[in-house]
Amino acid sequence: MLLTVSTTHQPATDLGYLLHKHPDRVQPFEQSFGTAWVFYPEATDERCTAALLLDVDPVQLTRSRKQTVDFSLAQYVNDRSYAASSLLGVALARVFSTARSGRCPSRQELADSPIPLEITIPALPCRGGADVAHRVFGPLGWTVQADPIPLDDRFSEWGDSRYVRLHLTGTVRLADALNQLHVLLPVLDESKHYWQGPDEVDKLIRSGSGWLANHPDSALIVDRYLARREFARLARARLAELSDSVTEDEDEDVHLPAPPLNQLRHDAVLGVLTEAGVHSVIDLGCGSGQLLQKLIPSAKFTRIVGSDVSARALQHAARRLRLDRMSERQTERIQLFQGSLTYEDERYAGYDAAVLMEVIEHLNPARLPALEHVVFEAARPGVVVVTTPNSEYNDRYEGLVGMRHPDHRFEWTRREFAEWTHQVAHRFGYLVHHRGIGDQDAALGSPTQMAVFTREAGVS
Repeated sequence: MLLTVSTTHQPATDLGYLLHKHPDRVQPFEQSFGTAWVFYPEATDERCTAALLLDVDPVQLTRSRKQTVDFSLAQYVNDRSYAASSLLGVALARVFSTARSGRCPSRQELADSPIPLEITIPALPCRGGADVAHRVFGPLGWTVQADPIPLDDRFSEWGDSRYVRLHLTGTVRLADALNQLHVLLPVLDESKHYWQGPDEVDKLIRSGSGWLANHPDSALIVDRYLARREFARLARARLAELSDSVTEDEDEDVHLPAPPLNQLRHDAVLGVLTEAGVHSVIDLGCGSGQLLQKLIPSAKFTRIVGSDVSARALQHAARRLRLDRMSERQTERIQLFQGSLTYEDERYAGYDAAVLMEVIEHLNPARLPALEHVVFEAARPGVVVVTTPNSEYNDRYEGLVGMRHPDHRFEWTRREFAEWTHQVAHRFGYLVHHRGIGDQDAALGSPTQMAVFTREAGVS
């Protein structure tokens, strides 16, 4: 089975740096089910193509399987050696693991940027036909060409097979493209060659970071990727915290608050800002701009600014807010800029209110004092709103092991959060009060906890 990735970004051979695979070499990578090869059919400054060829060993595959099969000969009579499937997805994830993380010290700016890409898979099982390929790849910014492959060219009356030749073109960050393929290859095939454990949910959330939560067909993707219904329910619950909305199965109890928790968080923060009567707001760690989008319709907010350490997140925010379509007067009211909350920056100062919504838990605890200085001492807004998960409530999420998101560095209990907020308020001259957001459990509290800091009168 074969997959090729091409770019016309110049110099195109930078693709080798992004993939961490040298264009002048043919490199083998042993898998439990065969050998994956990486090579470059073309490598010029104008165009470069990297190929991933997976040579499946049917005997190795049979010995490595933990699942039962539909019939005895299916272990030996199948398409796994010839058509892209979860096997190719696994090989891609392992061979290009560093590229999927988005790390490239020698070309980091390029790794963080969308580049022109073409991806071709000659034979891909696609249950549901070419329309499913368009549904899952189209919303991610790809131009999709999925050509059905006939059962037999000599007998047109037999119709098409369940395989398509998939060709994707688009301007996408390479790490995003690889993570999307890792998830969507088994989704289109709707079959996995290996046993699924609880860690599959974390793998899905990690690979789907930044795109899966708000995908219009996220329920389809989750259900196909996670064959076990209990894992699919857990994944939908986890994604509900990251998305604007969630599609729930009416026949199943997903144990989620309605409306989704993410929406409740935004509504709660918006309510605090409105009650405080502030006019200028900076969203620190704005991500894809969901809160900013809610602030824009209100004329009370005369200055709206979003900042994030991720250039890719700011690109998503600009698209969400449609900054390119706004009038000059509107764009004077709204601004986005890149910055790190652990480094003092004069652009953070001069606002009535600052919001840190689901931000602090993504920092290493050792970096929290730096954030405290930057926000509460250097920037010193009149109001600071902080939200973070309540780790006690995690017991309500069926099957959750560890933290709610793989990128979280910590999650606090209500007591731990209260201790931190009180010491910050005392050190920097603020008053603080707390609220819960979401469904209230008598013993565990709410899923999200919020602290509202108000600068004490007379303290500059």
